[in-house]
Amino acid sequence: MDSILAQAFWSEILGTATLVLLGCGVVANVVLPRNKGFDGGWLLINFGWGLAVFAGVFTAFKSGAHINPAVTIGLFSADRPFFEVTGPEGLVTASIEPTVGNMFMYFGAQMIGAIVGAVLCFLAYKRHFDQEAPGATKLAVFSTGPEVRSYGWNFVTEVIGTFVLVFFVVVSGETPSGLGPLAVALIVVGIGASLGGPTGYAINPARDLGPRIAHAFLPIKGKGSSDWAYSWVPVAGPLVGGVLAGLAGAVYV
Repeated sequence: MDSILAQAFWSEILGTATLVLLGCGVVANVVLPRNKGFDGGWLLINFGWGLAVFAGVFTAFKSGAHINPAVTIGLFSADRPFFEVTGPEGLVTASIEPTVGNMFMYFGAQMIGAIVGAVLCFLAYKRHFDQEAPGATKLAVFSTGPEVRSYGWNFVTEVIGTFVLVFFVVVSGETPSGLGPLAVALIVVGIGASLGGPTGYAINPARDLGPRIAHAFLPIKGKGSSDWAYSWVPVAGPLVGGVLAGLAGAVYV
């Protein structure tokens, strides 16, 4: 792996870990017993996740700050570079091209980062996970779940929410770092407030699957099921939404 790819690999790990640590952390603060933020409400979670994206994008600036397989596959579908390095005169001196191999490298880094972030969240809230609470509440810290379980319609919701995010990224600036971390954070807050109610708006396969894997192996008291029957929805839906957004963005721009 050459230096720019190695740099991007570690950047995606760190950025996605930051995203998941802070994002899952705000959910833990709101839903787990005896927290200072307990019962803080849906908008606190929305803004917490938006700020988690803000921090994650800044952290992952050396990779183009995808921190989301749906963004990566969207840029791949739009045939946009995953990351570009510019010289002092604004000329591109190096880039990571949208190849299948590079796409899977990004996917791998994002998954590793998501698992690491989820483990760190568990450690931060260990004593609150030890309190009595329904297993579904503890799972909600890690992964999304539908309010009305209907796999087909839940899939549609995730496709639509992810399409909004990735289309916004593609048409506004090729990469989240080019677009601006604050703008990406605000669109995530907007998606959560407007479209997040039915499924909890994963809109990111790594954000959901990585923490779900962590939930499965972590020693969480009374954790219950990891709900693997639903787990394909927040993976497949965002990937499809990302592809559709990338194709639409390539035509639109």
